[in-house]
Amino acid sequence: MTPPASNFPRADILVIDDTPDNLNLLSAMLTDQGYKVRSVTKGSTGLRGAQVAPPDLILLDINMPEMNGYEVCQQLKGSDRTREIPVIFISALEDVLDKVKAFSVGGVDYITKPFHVEEVLARIETHLTIRNLQKKLQEQNFQLQQEIRERQQAQEKFTKAFRSSPAPIAISTLAEGRFIDINPSFLRMSGYSRQEVIGHTSAELKLGIDQEIYNQAVQELQETGTLFNQECEFRTKSGEARAVLICIELIELGGVECTLNIITDITERKRLENEFISLVSHELRTPLTSMMGALDILSAGESGTLTEQGRNILNIATTNAERLIRLIDDILDLERMKSGKITMQKTQCNAATLFTQATEVMQAMADQANITLITHPLDVVLWADPDRLLQTLTNLLSNAIKFSESGGTVWLSAEQVKSEEKGGQKGLGTGDWGAGARKNKEEGSQRWERKREKLITDSQESTQNSSPSSPPPPALLITVKDQGRGIPVDKLQTIFERFQQVDASDARKKGGTGLGLAICRNIVEQHDGKIWVESTLGKGSTFYVLLPLTFPE
Repeated sequence: MTPPASNFPRADILVIDDTPDNLNLLSAMLTDQGYKVRSVTKGSTGLRGAQVAPPDLILLDINMPEMNGYEVCQQLKGSDRTREIPVIFISALEDVLDKVKAFSVGGVDYITKPFHVEEVLARIETHLTIRNLQKKLQEQNFQLQQEIRERQQAQEKFTKAFRSSPAPIAISTLAEGRFIDINPSFLRMSGYSRQEVIGHTSAELKLGIDQEIYNQAVQELQETGTLFNQECEFRTKSGEARAVLICIELIELGGVECTLNIITDITERKRLENEFISLVSHELRTPLTSMMGALDILSAGESGTLTEQGRNILNIATTNAERLIRLIDDILDLERMKSGKITMQKTQCNAATLFTQATEVMQAMADQANITLITHPLDVVLWADPDRLLQTLTNLLSNAIKFSESGGTVWLSAEQVKSEEKGGQKGLGTGDWGAGARKNKEEGSQRWERKREKLITDSQESTQNSSPSSPPPPALLITVKDQGRGIPVDKLQTIFERFQQVDASDARKKGGTGLGLAICRNIVEQHDGKIWVESTLGKGSTFYVLLPLTFPE
């Protein structure tokens, strides 16, 4: 046999034999095969050597003075440090009882003298292989046990947090939405007992959670893995309606996909909001209007001529008063939309006209910021509220201009999605979106490309005629693109929420209220449309508005 080339010994073998000739023969034979060999002539010496540096395998003679091989093997197997070392007996004894005794004290094999080199090497390799496999199995078992302990600890922590959490938490199956566990806070808020909840759905319990909203939330959850602060109504067993925010996480229990639903009761917060809206509309609007009138009188010089310092102070006061009025108007606008007090006055309007009007309104702001505003209007008729869509376009353009560097460019464009090419890449156009999608793919953002295709597909499917053979009507995709600083990934889901801004200092530096995008989303949703954003830090953002091209019969 030719040993494999290696800089390291194949294994460490301890040979215990009181016959020097046997030791020399075995040592030379094993060394030639690439093994590290340690040879001793006494059993006691071999025991000490094995304890100090445990070998991978031991070749052990039986007939030795002072301590025979059986006794040596028994002591090896009685020690935790040497118990697992495989021991091969080598002896001139051929009696069956000798072999049986060798195996009974812990030997793994028995070779009779005179031995054959090939046989000894083959048996050594076999038992070394078995030992290595045992070691790997022990390591895997240890790792598995460690993982089991860590999982048990994590499960215990989760269970404690689940049970003691002041927030209502429920776990339900993803497929059917049936509750499989709830915490005490959920029972206190709902008024139900555990037996009444487990195994049932929210619809069966009449919890008041809109099924369509929940299904949409689950659909988004499957795409992103998490869903934050979905606002909805929650009805208790007694019929009391409470406003709640639901956060949902996908989890797996026993191989079953489930949802972890964490509920935040915001009923009191909503009441305070309503009181604040009332305060804003009555107590703040009137004095601010009077203040603006007084500032206008001062600005017109009707109360005397101001110094240059006085004019600067007046400009600061006017700017801040105007900002307060904008904030009040935005708050009132958003709350009226949400409460249904403002309805969309829909009529036939031309998208190209709205684009032109939005550009004219924002041109002065773009010129002042040294931003090039490029518009590609599309001559297509919409059934929409022109004033509200104009408000959406100007809000989006205002944001794009404010967050672009001097000398940058902002694009406003649109494309019509063809119904016969529903959901396909070909039918999505080759304008700004196509370039953006290719760019995102190059940067590893395929998820947003899939998101966009799905939004278009969903929009078309939601407006299909009841006849299965009727093709879905087309939709209009509006794009507002800038070359600004971009939006972090963790802000993309929350940027359309109220008072949400990429940087808290934006309200001071850019003069924003943090409500513009929330208003845009509300307007778009009331037109049965969708709005979303894609962004690359340091390179810019692209806002998309998808509107169905449908008309009332």
